[in-house]
Amino acid sequence: MRNHTEITLFILQGLTDDPWLKVLIFIFLFFTYILTIIGNLIIITLTLMDAQLKTPMYFFLQNFSFLEVAFTTAYIPRYLYSLSTGDKTITYNACFAQIFFVVLLGVTECFLLATMSYDRYVAICKPLHYTTIMNSKVCNQFLLSCWLAGLMTILPPLSLGLQMEFCDSNVIDHFGCEAFPLIKIACSDTQFIERIALIFSVLTLIVTFFLVLLSYAHIIKTVLRFPSAKQRKKAFSTCSSHIIVVSITFGGGIFIYIKPSTKGVALNKVVSVLVTSVAPVMNPLIYALRNEQVIRAFKDLSKKIFFLSKQ
Repeated sequence: MRNHTEITLFILQGLTDDPWLKVLIFIFLFFTYILTIIGNLIIITLTLMDAQLKTPMYFFLQNFSFLEVAFTTAYIPRYLYSLSTGDKTITYNACFAQIFFVVLLGVTECFLLATMSYDRYVAICKPLHYTTIMNSKVCNQFLLSCWLAGLMTILPPLSLGLQMEFCDSNVIDHFGCEAFPLIKIACSDTQFIERIALIFSVLTLIVTFFLVLLSYAHIIKTVLRFPSAKQRKKAFSTCSSHIIVVSITFGGGIFIYIKPSTKGVALNKVVSVLVTSVAPVMNPLIYALRNEQVIRAFKDLSKKIFFLSKQ
């Protein structure tokens, strides 16, 4: 038995100690968070209320918007509180709870993006069978599978992480509780959990990214056979928003989790900020600005609200 004091509080180092830079970061994160909530709630509202958006594509988009709101909420409000009060401490339980929700939501997002790419594959490559293949039961099963995949990915590493001992340091070199920065300060042997965490991260990103690539390989092959340029353009335009979001999500995930380098800690933190604040606010804009149906539904809803307010 080793003599050590059990750590119940962690200190989050944050992004900077410069007071003016903290103010700028707070303003930036506060506005991106508010825009994320508003933008994604608009997408959710439109897909729930507009009859034209009652399709599998928008069902998945609705759930993706919910995940984006939940994902950024798991990170940003806690850091905004820290910036505004100067309180950098976080309890042991709150730290592991944050890791649980961030990884669960992040992994679920990855699998949902893979599911959305499969939906586009069926819509373009098998249009006559689309409603049969992507019926409401199948869509719900896909959604449940995404959440189960998230749980199966986070539970084994988290159960091992809860057994780690912290006695030498309680300072986490990040603005939030992240798995790899937390592992670095553990005083128990962490080689096994590091390998497990890395294997699960790599497998999740590789499997989901491979499924996305497979779907789009078939889509491109099918679209290139279309006789007219107009048909090809229309088909590619329905996928363009999804491709942009996939690039942002997987690009950030690969940088942070597959290459968690100690030399690039500052850069990793910057990328984490972009993934948790900028990406969620961009996604509703990407889908809304590039989608005529969403724009039309938004205009219709705005008119209804305007007429109701006039009465």
